[in-house]
Amino acid sequence: MSQTHNILLTGTSGYLGGTLLTHLHDQPKSTLPYNTLYALVRTESQALSVREYGATPLTIDLNNPTSITTSIVEHEISIIFFLIDAFLPHTQKTMISALETVRRKTGRNVHFLHTTGAKAFSSHVGIAQELSDTDELYEIQRSTNAPREYSWFSQIARTNADIIDAAEEHGVLSYIFAPCIVYGEGTGYGNKISIQDVAVVKAARAAGRVYKVDAGKPVWPVSHIHDTTTLYAQILRSILCGVEIPHGRDGFYLASSGCVAWDDIYSAFAGVLYKRGVIDDAVVEMADGEALGRMGAGLDLRNGGVAVQLGGSCHFAAVNGSRIGWRPEYPPEHILEAADQEVDLILGTLDG
Repeated sequence: MSQTHNILLTGTSGYLGGTLLTHLHDQPKSTLPYNTLYALVRTESQALSVREYGATPLTIDLNNPTSITTSIVEHEISIIFFLIDAFLPHTQKTMISALETVRRKTGRNVHFLHTTGAKAFSSHVGIAQELSDTDELYEIQRSTNAPREYSWFSQIARTNADIIDAAEEHGVLSYIFAPCIVYGEGTGYGNKISIQDVAVVKAARAAGRVYKVDAGKPVWPVSHIHDTTTLYAQILRSILCGVEIPHGRDGFYLASSGCVAWDDIYSAFAGVLYKRGVIDDAVVEMADGEALGRMGAGLDLRNGGVAVQLGGSCHFAAVNGSRIGWRPEYPPEHILEAADQEVDLILGTLDG
């Protein structure tokens, strides 16, 4: 049975959240039968922007648990899509607790979607085996340990498990959404470019060529921004229409049409960067210590070391999405075919 929901969407100034906000605005209201869509904002300019996309701006002090709880309960928000912090669970736990209060107050089912990252299922957290999003990922996330050089990275996996635990405790239906290498131009009012493939370009410009950072030929799942957004929307549509979909310990969702070798991405991007005169040749070499230093100088290392940002192995397959009616439009090799447009988008954004 469908219920009338108020939704809170966070991260709308970002690449994923902004594109999702645009997508929801463009959908016929009959396919997404919600009451009010709130968008978390920090500034008046953001408030003006989200209004243009049909959302109601909402300012919450995320450092103040009372502010979080009061806002969620007073506005009777029963669905939260969280897209702003993959590492630490504190804000999410407060929101989940507030959702329980809304459930008791309104009698509605309440839902919390947390956006993590494919890195939480990769070699960066000590996972070497092939996985799908229907495997027993809760147990894996709870117990996996990152290699010593990335020991701090285990937290991203622990956070996923902590959120599921908190949701179970408070009677909230939870979903863990995993973007991967996302590419394509965002359509939101804020950031329009991704993270991982942007790191390849930034590192190449700083180092003077494209370098690989792993031995062998590791792969990583990829997804066009359109396909990533439509999986978010399909989860939301199912919730709004009262369709029970996998949640809790079974509620992991990878947005990906398949995996691509990092070497192929490096080669495709190197060819375009060479044509654009950004690097001196299109040969991809293994990075040594000196090259890693130059690459690191071009990256924001608050997001992890060089290898964490543009390497690693992630044998992760999407299954749950297809079970709820999601079908990706772009095959994995499309990221290689679209390298010209993607590099131009990145360079134009970085230089603009």
